[in-house]
Amino acid sequence: MNTTPIQEVDVRLLPPRQRHPVIFGLLGDLAPGDALHVASDHDPQPLHMQIDSRYPDLFRWSYLEAGPDVWRVEIRRQAGGGCGCCCGH
Repeated sequence: MNTTPIQEVDVRLLPPRQRHPVIFGLLGDLAPGDALHVASDHDPQPLHMQIDSRYPDLFRWSYLEAGPDVWRVEIRRQAGGGCGCCCGH
């Protein structure tokens, strides 16, 4: 059982151009089984598609809150999987 606290990031506090790069940086630091909670001022579906495109089957996505003012999602790194190379993804 994973006991690592879940990191939270509120991207509403960041300039829009920094949001996805910050999230991808945090995702890169997640160990298998760890999660990140993201709060946004809009449905982060484009981010979801970007994550799935870059890292197929590596992260699980769950809505915790779905608007209209705040969207919160949990992005959890799956145990195993990854691209099979030495990059850690």
